[in-house]
Amino acid sequence: MPQSVKIRIIATLILLAGFFLGAFVFPQHMIPFLPEIPYRLGLDLQGGAHLLYQADVSGVSEAEVSESMEGLRDVIERRVNAFGVSEPVVQIEEAGGEQRLIVELAGVREISEAIRLIGETPFLEFRTQRPEEERQQILDAQAANQRLGEDAYFIPTELTGKYLKRANVQYGQTGIQAVVSLSFDEEGSLLFEKLTEENVGKQLAIYLDGFPISAPVVQQKITGGQAQITGNFTLEEARDLVRRLNSGALPVPITLISQQSVEASLGQAELMRSLNAGVYGLLAVALFMIFWYRLPGFMAVLALLIYTALLLGIFKLVPVTLTAAGLAGFILSIGMAVDANILIFERFREEVKAGRTLAGSVEEGFNRAWASIRDSNMSSIITAFILYWFGTSLIKGFALTLGLGVVVSMFSAITITRTFFRALKLPDGKITRFLFGI
Repeated sequence: MPQSVKIRIIATLILLAGFFLGAFVFPQHMIPFLPEIPYRLGLDLQGGAHLLYQADVSGVSEAEVSESMEGLRDVIERRVNAFGVSEPVVQIEEAGGEQRLIVELAGVREISEAIRLIGETPFLEFRTQRPEEERQQILDAQAANQRLGEDAYFIPTELTGKYLKRANVQYGQTGIQAVVSLSFDEEGSLLFEKLTEENVGKQLAIYLDGFPISAPVVQQKITGGQAQITGNFTLEEARDLVRRLNSGALPVPITLISQQSVEASLGQAELMRSLNAGVYGLLAVALFMIFWYRLPGFMAVLALLIYTALLLGIFKLVPVTLTAAGLAGFILSIGMAVDANILIFERFREEVKAGRTLAGSVEEGFNRAWASIRDSNMSSIITAFILYWFGTSLIKGFALTLGLGVVVSMFSAITITRTFFRALKLPDGKITRFLFGI
């Protein structure tokens, strides 16, 4: 590779790191002409509300408890998202035979409003299509800031979730395509029969908590209280629709049994301690690398700084919700990023002692260390994936930042550090060997 190309590569890497540092790491007031994307902080760092609900499943059969709780969790998540909370945590917990919901809302200060929103039973309703003229009138009025709370496309009816006995996933006549079957009680059958008779060829929309979840077209008058919703459903899409329908058809009342407010001051103190730990750890690693490996250690520190800038930028772009556990994973990944450089430098020293030139030792050191770096990092990535897949929200934050850190560290150790070495052509003499610590 020509020397000019190597220098350009290094300049590009430094420029890229500077861009990430300026645009995504440093505060906006320090660099006012660049946009600032805020970090997304978790409940333990940002503060917020921790709510614990107990679900009353006495009116649900034992076989349907799990599905009913999943549907309830789905409804609560939709409500919290509508409330404007980013990255809410809604988990199901079974304790002593009781079904509970854990709701964590980072950054929420109006806890009473969140409790009011969450604490309502899921409401399922069927709506008919509005006439075109009436729809246009409402849209024109809404354009003039009038009738803003009115649905311009569908009209509420008497048919609600209390008349729906059950929804299930079935397969059509071909036995391949998934369909959703609906079963109404006696009174609901009559209401549904009347609606389908009056709306043949029109859409009959299904709303859950005021949000449309399906809008099938009525093909014919349906009697007997049995109906099917057909379409190009995947099995997962059909199951998701069934879960939402059943959450409104089988009301599962929830009662708030615990409420905890996490103060932002506690979160900020934890955040500062974590950041200080990261800075001190990075400084200690940098001093050790420079003391022990001298010039290669200095180049490894430069690569480590670029690695840190890239990873912090990725945390904002993904974005990653940073918790105390997530910061711990990030700090741990810094140490793992240096581990690859240590393997390379030790291999490099072995090649020099075997009689190779400096240039040849550098290339051979990278080539021979790659297998060990690849295997160790792949095992870490697999571990992080397993932790993320099976862990709770706390463990997932740690696993995500650790996994991203390991992936980026492989790039920084192999590509960035190697580029520095290739661009730095020094004569094979005593001074050079002293700088390389050999």
